Amino acid sequence: MRQDGFRAENIDTSRPHPARIYDYLLGGKDNYEVDQKAAAELAAAAPEVRIGLQANRAFLQRAVRCVVGSGIRQILDIGTGLPTAPNVHETAQQVAPDVRVAYVDNDPIVKTHADALLSSSGATSIVLGDLRNPQAIVEHPDVRRVIDFDQPVALLLVAVLHFLTDAEKPEQIVATLRDALPAGSFLVLSHATGDFADRSAAQAIYNKATATLNLRSRAEVEHLFDGFELIEPGLAQVPFWRPEAPPPERSGEIGFFGGVARKTG
Repeated sequence: MRQDGFRAENIDTSRPHPARIYDYLLGGKDNYEVDQKAAAELAAAAPEVRIGLQANRAFLQRAVRCVVGSGIRQILDIGTGLPTAPNVHETAQQVAPDVRVAYVDNDPIVKTHADALLSSSGATSIVLGDLRNPQAIVEHPDVRRVIDFDQPVALLLVAVLHFLTDAEKPEQIVATLRDALPAGSFLVLSHATGDFADRSAAQAIYNKATATLNLRSRAEVEHLFDGFELIEPGLAQVPFWRPEAPPPERSGEIGFFGGVARKTG
């Protein structure tokens, strides 16, 4: 057993995991046959899923550059997923080398891989934690070592809240995290939606995984930003949020909303 209480046998390789499906669809190698099979089924059910995940990743990078360019120097990334270059800290530190990043994920495999990438300077940390217990994340010593909650923070909730059911009250989870942030902080959020196509087949595949896929409408995703003020262009399909290049083909079908918002009070 490691010091964080994680046992290797706790890794569930019998069912696909969203982080490993995501990794496989982005061309990564940190996945298992069960994840590859689920990813193939997902791509067959929703052919645009690969470009959707790529567009979501590109949105994340643009949003990170945006908030760091606005003066943010510390980032709390919850649901980080398996490392995919460039990682958040690499993207942020290209803009400002003094940015600090605390990563949080509930998959022990994510933590294991992320541990190997962390700098020895203390500018990054990786915490095994669950979004369903946001207060424990905020109070975790390895988060507190990197993040000063008296100074503005960028909170990243990218492609993670759709793995929470309505019964798990994602809006209350976001509110708990929001209340821990000072004025001047930012929320970067993306979320899967069924507004543009029937996603029932994709949902069925995730329902066999370790986390179900809970699609939400534009209005429901906007509600998650309560207490924040969306910056231009507001909530948009991720390829159309401040694009730096022409959006890919079939962008209108991409089932991800994304936005960046500032806490003003």
